[in-house]
Amino acid sequence: MFAKIKHLAIVSEKSEILGEFYRSVLGMKSTGGTRASGAVVVGDGYIGLNFNPRKPGRQAGLDHFGFEVEDVEVVYSRMREKYPSIEVLKRPGNRPFAGISTHDPAGNVFDLSQKGMENRTDIYVKGEQAQDRQVKHFTLRTVDPNTVARFYREVFGLLEMEKPAGDLNSYLTDGKVILIVSPWKITDYKGTGIERPALDHIGFEVESLDAVKKDFQTFIDQNPSLSPENAVKPEEQEARLKLFSKCSYGQFRFSDPDGVLLDAAERR
Repeated sequence: MFAKIKHLAIVSEKSEILGEFYRSVLGMKSTGGTRASGAVVVGDGYIGLNFNPRKPGRQAGLDHFGFEVEDVEVVYSRMREKYPSIEVLKRPGNRPFAGISTHDPAGNVFDLSQKGMENRTDIYVKGEQAQDRQVKHFTLRTVDPNTVARFYREVFGLLEMEKPAGDLNSYLTDGKVILIVSPWKITDYKGTGIERPALDHIGFEVESLDAVKKDFQTFIDQNPSLSPENAVKPEEQEARLKLFSKCSYGQFRFSDPDGVLLDAAERR
């Protein structure tokens, strides 16, 4: 594939705790410890997950994702031709996952990396080695899903997967990870807090749902104050879970200690 989805990023004030959660519950492995910036990085052998410290004015939660591409100049050319209003930004040299950041037509930010580019460490240079629990999909909610899905097909060559008749989502893949582009409607949030159009959740494929549930419960039992359910009203939680459950890939739905939504399905 011309492009690989190679990292996801979460902005949080709990970077160390999140690192421990994803290692303990989802089997991810540390790829670099804690950086001078305060970021913590883990990985599943293919995709990296980094927890960036929240700074004043920055929104918390699931923040952005990143591609590794064969040639960034091809990406630039495709964007100039079909999406000329999109700009790119060269990133500081201390960011290990990307040399460039840009965005899709709806303003969703993502990073770009290429072999030989500065900044590359961790999952980009250590090779790929499958683990029992891996990121299988993530969902992006947007007010213009058709345009956004077309952008990722045209610029990055992601393949569109078949879907059931009447399904309004687009399912795009790099051959390993699935990007689900879903419609965002304000009415979907009736009865719960309204979330902006943005990345919605991360889905894992695992060797055993029972094992994941056990590891999740063990983590919460050992750290009861970190359970995100403690801060959510039951009626609001029910409404949000109803929307979350529309993702057909998930069999077990939960969240990390900072409230980022996760689901898991057993490998077939």
